[in-house]
Amino acid sequence: MSTITVLLADDHAIVREGLRAFLNREDDIEVVGEAENGRRAVTLVGKLCPDVVVMDLSMPLLNGMEATRQVRQTSPSTKVLVLSAHSDDAYVEQVMAFGAAGYLNKQTSVHELPAAIREVHQGRPFYSPIISKRLSAHDAKARARSEFARKKAALLKSREMEVLQLIAEGKANKESAAELQISTKTIEKHRQSLMHKLNIHNTAGLTRYAVAAGIVESSVQVTIL
Repeated sequence: MSTITVLLADDHAIVREGLRAFLNREDDIEVVGEAENGRRAVTLVGKLCPDVVVMDLSMPLLNGMEATRQVRQTSPSTKVLVLSAHSDDAYVEQVMAFGAAGYLNKQTSVHELPAAIREVHQGRPFYSPIISKRLSAHDAKARARSEFARKKAALLKSREMEVLQLIAEGKANKESAAELQISTKTIEKHRQSLMHKLNIHNTAGLTRYAVAAGIVESSVQVTIL
């Protein structure tokens, strides 16, 4: 029996610890790493090349949506299984457009997680029952929304998404430059590009957009499995 290697990405240590303990009971699943934010997840994927990343969406520095896109670029063979407190269609369609292979709501029984990992590892999509039922019931509309999500995802480059999140988190240009290891001049260019592409002309507007798009949360929500 081959072992499925898994990376856990969630900003809550207690969630990661619980998931690791639960998954390591499975004979065919091994947790090989943990990440507390999306940027760390992308870095670890480059080093470990896990079979599956279990990805939260709401994380600091780099959110799970953009991390999913970068993981898929860094390691195309790595599958991303989203495990999030958010379950509305907009979040599901957006992250699937970024390349996620499956989506579980955190209210779903944790006992479904091993099966979901096995399914996405085999190249088959997996959704929480409530999400799957919704998508099936509105299949034509879901496909249309997914196409819109893909186009929207392509609007901003990865670096612009990173800068947008840092702006929304209240980081000044100098702080953002240090975090991304680029110059403040480059940060300002990205800021101007964001304003042009989104037709938004102030920081408050960019922040509102980031919250509405699910890039950051207006408040931190802690969800226990």
